[in-house]
Amino acid sequence: MDRAAETARINDFVERGNYHAAINISISAMNECRRQSDQEGVNYFIELIRSIVERMQAVYGTPL
Repeated sequence: MDRAAETARINDFVERGNYHAAINISISAMNECRRQSDQEGVNYFIELIRSIVERMQAVYGTPL
């Protein structure tokens, strides 16, 4: 898997505010890494998902 290309694709959705697609693609990429026994990739996409959620919190949420 080309992580840089997937990250760029995901970030494009985030920039357009399509968080649902960004998270779904991130989960798919994480699962692909899991199937390939690529734990580093799994961790990478979990962190990317976390950053998307944090962005959603900043845009839509109230301070915790």
